[in-house]
Amino acid sequence: MEKRQLGRSGLRVSRMALGTMTWGSDTDADEAASQLVAFVDAGGTLVDTADVYGDGEGERILGSLLADVVPRDDVVLATKAVARRSDGPFGGGASRGALLSALDGSLRRLGVDHVDLWQLHAWDGNVPLEETLSALDFAVNAGKVRYVGVSNYSGWQLATVAGGRGTNPIVSAEMEYSLVQRGVEREVLPAARYHGIGLLPWAPLGRGVLTGKYRNGTPADSRGASPAYAGYVEKHRTDRAARIVQAVLTAADGLGTSPLCVALAWVRDRPGVVAPVVGARDTGQLTGSLATEEISLPPAIKSALDDVSAVELGYPERWPG
Repeated sequence: MEKRQLGRSGLRVSRMALGTMTWGSDTDADEAASQLVAFVDAGGTLVDTADVYGDGEGERILGSLLADVVPRDDVVLATKAVARRSDGPFGGGASRGALLSALDGSLRRLGVDHVDLWQLHAWDGNVPLEETLSALDFAVNAGKVRYVGVSNYSGWQLATVAGGRGTNPIVSAEMEYSLVQRGVEREVLPAARYHGIGLLPWAPLGRGVLTGKYRNGTPADSRGASPAYAGYVEKHRTDRAARIVQAVLTAADGLGTSPLCVALAWVRDRPGVVAPVVGARDTGQLTGSLATEEISLPPAIKSALDDVSAVELGYPERWPG
């Protein structure tokens, strides 16, 4: 699998990342092991998790696999800390105490002495930015973290943290980005490119909608049929999304490939994107995503998909105008 630089850092990662959001909840340890082996065997390196996935079980499963199934040095290990408020002494959120406590918990569950990429899962306006950045700096300087990033930040938030007083640069922004969700193109993506921050798109398949499986209803074995994920999927089951899905299906038919590969290849090769984060219910689904490595969309198809999924840009994103 092709490797790319993560932002302006010296870190090189595979141009597809393995997402583990369902590990510890819908995905058990055996299936997780199968997915990880298939991903690494295909040349994948970047594995993304978070302290809240499966209420920590996702990190525990991944940690056990790094010890017994795949060598630790074969993967770029990324996790995230959620800025949740609490009544504890540190107030939770992105305070120095809460973040460093969360990091220690992640390292303990993963069974490692450091992670390669540590990202803040959300912005916390209740904590001074300098305090949050000091926690990131401490984590790096203590050798517990190699690189730092953020997730789900708006454009101004990303620009603010990138231009803050921390001594270690923000190298990544993990954001929802797909043919049915191109909102990051308004301000987040321009800010990321200006500051040399690499984009890691989550839900690059539009929460499953872009595969075309919801065109004629809700499959019983899909996330859309699950009480836990039905609302998550429903957000992108719109008339606009239906038009985009039809364009993806037409492109896939013409190229002799799957709608999944078309949708994933489109977002993978967008300017500023480093590696889409792909989750899978099972190894078969993951294998379908890995096949995207062999796909390169012709310019005419890219243009057609750009047009059908375009987001409206005006003032102030485009000025003068």
